Amino acid sequence: MSVPATADGAITALLRADLRGEKPYGAPQLDVPVRLNTNESSYPVPPAVVAEITAAVAAVAPDLNRYPDREFTELRTALAAYLSSSGTAIDPAQVWAGNGSNEVLQHVVLAFGGPGRTALGFTPAYSMHPIISGSVGSTWVDGLRGQGGTPFDLTVESAVAQVRAHDPHVVFLCSPNNPTGTALGLDVVEAVYAAAERAVVVVDEAYEEFARPGRPSALTLLAGRPRLVVTRTMSKAFAFAGGRLGYLAADPALVDALRLVRLPYHLSAPTQAIALAALRHAPEMLATVEVIKEQRDRIVVGLAELGLDPVASDANFVLFGGLDDAPQTWRELLDRGVLVRDVGIPHYLRVTAGTPAETGAFLAAMAQVARPEQDRSAP
Repeated sequence: MSVPATADGAITALLRADLRGEKPYGAPQLDVPVRLNTNESSYPVPPAVVAEITAAVAAVAPDLNRYPDREFTELRTALAAYLSSSGTAIDPAQVWAGNGSNEVLQHVVLAFGGPGRTALGFTPAYSMHPIISGSVGSTWVDGLRGQGGTPFDLTVESAVAQVRAHDPHVVFLCSPNNPTGTALGLDVVEAVYAAAERAVVVVDEAYEEFARPGRPSALTLLAGRPRLVVTRTMSKAFAFAGGRLGYLAADPALVDALRLVRLPYHLSAPTQAIALAALRHAPEMLATVEVIKEQRDRIVVGLAELGLDPVASDANFVLFGGLDDAPQTWRELLDRGVLVRDVGIPHYLRVTAGTPAETGAFLAAMAQVARPEQDRSAP
């Protein structure tokens, strides 16, 4: 008589072979005084915007018996207007949106990746790129950074050589890059696009609003490049992580192809309503960006003064190295009520730029953690 398999074992046996043993994406969600681990904004939604969001949801609530606008036309028009305010004209036909930028990235990979196709990214980079690619059956290739002298840079020569070696169907570029905070020159994007002759090239600009002056967006490269995609999110600079709204800009023909893989009515009426309300108040929603950038730069200076190795950042976070034992440092910070992110890079941790008070608490904790072991118990 055979012994019945456990439920866990039975499900594992049914699971796709390439997913067995994999770990789901997730950062610790802990109730601590200072949470600086997920690059979300520490600032609440302004009261005037809360009032408009509440009114917007109330306005659509009576019609929730009907499906929402499948084409989210008004929202695409508003997103196009916001993107165009940067100086590059974007038409609503060039815009697509989803429940967070992860969903629009998934749409791109569903349409242009999949079994028998390859996706290439240059790691360390956003950890969801390989997860999304693998979940739809794409073969993921970890490209390399740091081939040009500094640990996390990506040069034209290195990127082009790797694209030609792997001949991918989808290429991911991050600018500013997560978790390093480093931005790409447009020359890298142009060169990768030219070399990846059969690939859709995705430039993930989730942190673009935090870029330092003189860092132009890849939106400026869209004209005449029908395989180029620029993705954005409202989760970061808009302080709207709970709203779950991500979007992209691309050639209208590429946008049209994404309709083949989206689920019907994928953006709910409340989601569309609250995103539109936030966009109507874009100046208020973005008012904290400069303060956050100041705190980011304060972190870079403060960590350098402690003898650590912060990476100059164009995002709302700082990756810093020089740690003998990053996991141990993470735990010691947590013991002091400060939650940062261990991104799996030896000797490095990542910290989100929060409020001035949160930055002060983090730097004070780091000053104690970074002291020699025999001195840490001192006040």
